[in-house]
Amino acid sequence: MTPETERRRRAYRHGRAAEWLCALLLVFKGYRIVARGVRLPVGEIDIVARRAGVLACVEVKRRKSLRDAAEAVTARQRRRIGRAAEGFVARRPDLAGLAIRFDVMLVAGGWRPRHIEDAWRPA
Repeated sequence: MTPETERRRRAYRHGRAAEWLCALLLVFKGYRIVARGVRLPVGEIDIVARRAGVLACVEVKRRKSLRDAAEAVTARQRRRIGRAAEGFVARRPDLAGLAIRFDVMLVAGGWRPRHIEDAWRPA
């Protein structure tokens, strides 16, 4: 196995662990996890969680610093997540009446997630 392949595998494992940690934190905050790893042809959503009348589409980013993690959520990625959210809700009529919100959870260094609610609004 090449060093590049090993680096990618490690990054993938760390990313999945960060998603699991963030989902756990959301549950502790009173959210119900509706789905994880939603993949549609138009985009993907790391975590879909519900609390009261809100459906939160959560993007998880793990990097060495919180700044690097925040900068990793690009405009293109936000558009793809927005399209994925539309497609997901279209397939789940039971969720249609909820307000959709886009959150980001940043994980860096000490593995303590920072939850940024309503991080962006679709254009």
